[in-house]
Amino acid sequence: MHNESKVLKIWLMSAVVLLMGMVHGAVAAQAAADVAAADKLKEQYRNEVVGKTAFPGEDKEYVIGYGDVLSVNIYGEGSMAATTAPSSPSTGIEGESQAGRENQGQAGGGVVVRMDGRVSLLHVGDVNVLGMTMTQAADYLKKLYATIYSNPMVSVALIQSNSRRYTVMGNVKTPGVYNLDYPATVIQAIARSGGFTEWANHDITVVRAGDGVKTSQGEGGKNTFDFDYDDLVKGKKLDKNIYIQSGDIVIVH
Repeated sequence: MHNESKVLKIWLMSAVVLLMGMVHGAVAAQAAADVAAADKLKEQYRNEVVGKTAFPGEDKEYVIGYGDVLSVNIYGEGSMAATTAPSSPSTGIEGESQAGRENQGQAGGGVVVRMDGRVSLLHVGDVNVLGMTMTQAADYLKKLYATIYSNPMVSVALIQSNSRRYTVMGNVKTPGVYNLDYPATVIQAIARSGGFTEWANHDITVVRAGDGVKTSQGEGGKNTFDFDYDDLVKGKKLDKNIYIQSGDIVIVH
């Protein structure tokens, strides 16, 4: 009985460490064939630790896009990057705030998804991973590297997200295009762009244009949202302060 209790504690501690790593670090995945713990078991242990709390964006797998920086590794062999991304790549985004640039993270050691959707990897050359989830990319690369290595354990991690962007226009101090590198509400997006100018009337429209990347979740739903900042100050219609999605255009009137 004592041993069983000790094993359970070890499992729970491992789950906590894994969860903390997911929150603090990057989105990552191993090839499905290399993952020992089934998804159902992971969910069970996660619920034991944090319950069934839902967090923004966790219901959708990250889809690889243009400009993303990825880490591709094979256990025992190391990084498969044929070219190394700069440690602080420039996005070339007009109007991006200093805070936006500082939050882009460190990209050293990864490979950049180029405009043709490909990354350059050792032994297999240029590989198109555009539109794949991390798990799909890991499964795909495992098949390719299996022609070179015996049963390779492949992992793909997101080091830096550059493909998810939104635009803030109108009466804000720093209008421009921003990386959606963390879950952000309308108000957070306005604050990141410097806040309202003296001419703003605090009426905000969010146009959900989408980023052009079709996923299994589809692209349907409402495409225009109206939000009044003065209602928020009064504690009214708080549900209007929605989370920004990739491709959104935030217009401050």
